[in-house]
Amino acid sequence: QVQLVESGGGLVQPGGSLRLSCAASGFSFNYYATAWFRQAPGKERERVSCITKRDGTTYYLDSVKGRFTISRDNAKNTVYLQMNSLKPEDTAVYYCATGSWYCTYEYDYWGQGTQVTVSS
Repeated sequence: QVQLVESGGGLVQPGGSLRLSCAASGFSFNYYATAWFRQAPGKERERVSCITKRDGTTYYLDSVKGRFTISRDNAKNTVYLQMNSLKPEDTAVYYCATGSWYCTYEYDYWGQGTQVTVSS
């Protein structure tokens, strides 16, 4: 059974940092591209970042480029999202998703989400 569990969310002041983790069970991240999405209240879900399955090529939403970094630890079967210089507009529920061969916007497996709140 495929399961994704996110962690690492919380309340942080503007300019602060958080590292989100997405731990997988029932499959290996080696075989799929993996993405982080976010959804703020009243807004559509958007893809924040993605990492490909083979060479680890990464993609980022323009508004997070230079501040967020996606990475994958194959030994721990975990994908991370390091978020620096956080802004109030980064406040959202963040989800990891996988199950696609490529970095797309459609994925077969989703985590339950973790809340990130950026506020002073």
